[in-house]
Amino acid sequence: MSNVESQTERSKSAASEGHAGHGPVSANSADTVHSLAVPDADKMRREHWLALARLFGASPDAELLGLLAASTNPRDDTPLGKAWNDLAEAAAAADPGRLDDEFHVLFIGLGRGEILPYGSWYLTGYMMDKPLARLRDDLAALGIERADGVNECEDHIAALAETMALLSDPEQGVYNAGQQQFFETHIASWVDGLFRDLLASNNARFYRPVARLGKAFIEFERSWLGLPA
Repeated sequence: MSNVESQTERSKSAASEGHAGHGPVSANSADTVHSLAVPDADKMRREHWLALARLFGASPDAELLGLLAASTNPRDDTPLGKAWNDLAEAAAAADPGRLDDEFHVLFIGLGRGEILPYGSWYLTGYMMDKPLARLRDDLAALGIERADGVNECEDHIAALAETMALLSDPEQGVYNAGQQQFFETHIASWVDGLFRDLLASNNARFYRPVARLGKAFIEFERSWLGLPA
């Protein structure tokens, strides 16, 4: 749904240093985790991160809405499956023009949107604060840099989701421990607040099911990345 290099880029030398790896999936894990084989989970996780990157990076167009509407699976009664089904239903009923208005009110606005989807803002109440500086140091250590022509800060949720898609790539990603450290430090530490604000916003209609999907997936990631190596 989204080109992972649209906001972030990774050097070939850094990409070759690690390979995503996971231990066996425990039968005692959460329902949305224990039934997945490792390759299936790796692919699913990357696709979810890319979907979130696309949904928060720009207003969904008619093509994306059609793909989302077709993603329903009534037989999937896991929390993540139910969230996808709710989003598919919302996508099927969404009007791209009105959705573009919603996106601008929520995230862009005149000067600023109602919601600022940046890690530094949620962690400190300020833009471009210490959490962003730490993020930039960690991205540099991973060989990841902001793509040319991108104006958003690296701690925007869309950019962070793209970064996690890079890190979780089965071929060129990093080991589970590295993913978990990045996830806990730069995403899990604040993103619950973003989803909570979206769910409470009177201006969020389509983005309420997006927030529910985000919440369900973040809980899946916490379970998956917390499994023993």
